[in-house]
Amino acid sequence: MSREESLIRSLVDMADTLVDDYDVIDLLTGLTDRCVTLLGASAAGVMLASAEGDLRLVASSSEAMRVLEVFELQAQEGPCLDAYRTGRRVEHENLRSGTGRWPRFSAVALQAGFQSVFALPLRLRETTVGALNLFHVGQAPMDERDVVVAQAFADLASISILQHRATTEAQRLNEQLSVALTSRVVIEQAKGVISERAGVDLAEAFARLRAYARNHNLLLTDVAQAAVDGTVDRSVWTGNAALG
Repeated sequence: MSREESLIRSLVDMADTLVDDYDVIDLLTGLTDRCVTLLGASAAGVMLASAEGDLRLVASSSEAMRVLEVFELQAQEGPCLDAYRTGRRVEHENLRSGTGRWPRFSAVALQAGFQSVFALPLRLRETTVGALNLFHVGQAPMDERDVVVAQAFADLASISILQHRATTEAQRLNEQLSVALTSRVVIEQAKGVISERAGVDLAEAFARLRAYARNHNLLLTDVAQAAVDGTVDRSVWTGNAALG
């Protein structure tokens, strides 16, 4: 298979994640491997932003790369951080120990055998979810055609990650809605039980249910379930729940 065919196949494989269930870590690990085998990078790594907004290492093409990326996070300086914070790519830069934009990071990168770096944000429109680091053992910049492909990889990864997050969020909201609807059914049943046993209307039954839950620091749904099961304290029937 030619390099061009391999590039096309890689783009197709990554695009498949937009419709199939997939593992984010596996996707990004594959991305770093493709950057090494197809784009001539010596090593690659991906960081993603947590819910709190701080970057975390999620994939790397080698152990040396992993250690370097961890140092970048600890030192809070380096190309991946800059790409994420600005939302713009960090152009090819030759590293010099103890100087430049990232003096501490550059020293460690050189010790690991890397002499230059290039970084791309994982970004879709106004949302930046992480960054991709590409390291080289030489100082020659990447071919512009390879930069275009790297950007395509980064864009597809960004879309996949955001889709995954949206799907996860939708699932969480659906689960919350399901729980809420189930809870509402139990509460309605409890209102009926209290109304019948205490001889009060449904509005008063609900008021007694809420008062008992609040005064005993319990969840309303739990008290309602106990009322349906017949295990709740009798004060919920008599209306003395508000007295504590």
